[in-house]
Amino acid sequence: MTPRRSPAVPPAPGATGGPRTGSSSVDGSHSGGPRTGSSSVDGSHSGSTPADRPHTDGPHTAPAGRLAAWAELLRVSALFTVPGDALAGAAATGARPGRRTLLAIATSLCLYEAGMALNDWSDRDEDAVDRPHRPIPSGRISPAAALTAAGALTAAGLVLAARAGRAPFTVATTLATTVWAYDLRLKHTTAGPAAMASARALDLLLGAAAGRPGSTPALRAALPHAGLLAAHTYAVTTVSRHETRGGSTTAPLAALATTLTITATTVRHTPHTAAARGRPPAGRLPVALAGLVYGRTTLATLLHAALNPSPALTQRAVGAGIRAMIPLQAALTARAGAPAAGLALLGLGPLARRLARKVSPT
Repeated sequence: MTPRRSPAVPPAPGATGGPRTGSSSVDGSHSGGPRTGSSSVDGSHSGSTPADRPHTDGPHTAPAGRLAAWAELLRVSALFTVPGDALAGAAATGARPGRRTLLAIATSLCLYEAGMALNDWSDRDEDAVDRPHRPIPSGRISPAAALTAAGALTAAGLVLAARAGRAPFTVATTLATTVWAYDLRLKHTTAGPAAMASARALDLLLGAAAGRPGSTPALRAALPHAGLLAAHTYAVTTVSRHETRGGSTTAPLAALATTLTITATTVRHTPHTAAARGRPPAGRLPVALAGLVYGRTTLATLLHAALNPSPALTQRAVGAGIRAMIPLQAALTARAGAPAAGLALLGLGPLARRLARKVSPT
């Protein structure tokens, strides 16, 4: 799962740290950088409140506008960070991707998007002040529609998980519970980062459970990789809690140390993992390449945020941390003995970066 907002913390890159979409102030004025979708529904840039704006999530909304609003609500550019969880989990168990792995990926996508819709629904009052351009406070999507989407996507994900087997369904149910608990309550507490990290770890374990259903040793084999992914997610989520106001050097520095540790751990090749399954160890090059791309994606932005903890640079660091999940998943997959799948995952990075220029992943 992607780090989403804590109490007064909006999500990442679409703010002041680079190409921005809709980062206006409450009164509708530009606060710097190009802005899209931050005016009121009637096209003006006044400081009207969400209550003054008509909801447009109905039959009279232009189809293109409705699709754009839903794409923004669901943060579709961040979807590229999801498939790698299940693939890394399956690779850790020695399973080849198959029907169950595809079902696990589909489950993850549904639950991820459910969390995105639920996140904006639960933060609608806060967004009316801090991010009035978001789909719900701007009136482009109604709160009821967002909540209905969250429920429907959760149900769809659990149905898909049940088709993958009992073990995947059990993991998916725990994951869905974690997502809803985070969005409705935990993200406003000190347990928020841990809950988000747990969700990502469970997503990887979902792939492991689907790869070898009913195999407890298989789940144990995936735990080290789940722990690395959880550590990265925890670090990024902690930084994200300071996005709106900035001011924290401790969180970016801690995340920087975590990223360096994960990079070193990942690129340190351990062929015994694959050899223990009677398969040839993965080549060093894909593991090292993915690990270095992971470090390169996020280290510089975290350092900048630590040196100058402004909202702009903090948000940019969080955005980079979200994108860095892709090369991390690729490194973990290759490290577990599936270099081809790892390289394929690595190729998702440029696609995610390109789409993120149009739709913010947070």
